[in-house]
Amino acid sequence: MDSLSLTIRDLHLQSGAAPISAHIKDGEIVGLAGLDGHGQDVFLRSLAGLERNQGAVDLQGNRISSFRDAERNAVVYVPRDRRSTGIFPDLSILDNFAIATPGVDRRGPLISAKARRARYEYWKDRLKITAPSPEAPITALSGGNQQKVLLARALARDPKVLLLNDPTRGVDVATRLVLYDLFRELAAEGMALVILSSEIEEILVLCHRVLVFRDHALAGEMSGDAMRTDSVIAAMFGRAA
Repeated sequence: MDSLSLTIRDLHLQSGAAPISAHIKDGEIVGLAGLDGHGQDVFLRSLAGLERNQGAVDLQGNRISSFRDAERNAVVYVPRDRRSTGIFPDLSILDNFAIATPGVDRRGPLISAKARRARYEYWKDRLKITAPSPEAPITALSGGNQQKVLLARALARDPKVLLLNDPTRGVDVATRLVLYDLFRELAAEGMALVILSSEIEEILVLCHRVLVFRDHALAGEMSGDAMRTDSVIAAMFGRAA
């Protein structure tokens, strides 16, 4: 099987900003850093087909120019604000998990409740979700467990590329460590992950590379020993480390 490559060519995040070109390969965890409003969020949403910008995003030669293109090519986006754009507060935990993948549980003309429950239990165990009955409302869960359900929903779609917008925002330390372990496991299995984080230390601990944004352009790219707090901060403010 050919290795996965998400290719970004001459992507303009804002009129007048320098274009961005980059490659993201399977098994990589790439972090996005920058001051709020400097383009990293627009960049991540562009990879998901949620922003229309001059330039091109391709996955193994398939163009990603809309959210439908992203879905078709197994590029999955998990939003930052789980309450307003993630969970369905009136639905159960199980319905929140399965709502994006109803066809997977179809057996003939009907949805198999057994198959749907089995899929949920697999991801519940893998993400260490602490929850009452799957039929309980998702609002009965803590914020960290709601976030895990959102991730389970995304992972149930079998992504090749997982785009995460501040995935540990507002969760406790125990949940954060569970998610770190999960992200590393997914990368080891060959998935590409792109993680926007508001915490530099999180990026340095978790990611193989970091792309630093300033003024809607790429201000720096670092990996290995070059990934240091002072280097990232310097790039964010347009200074030499």
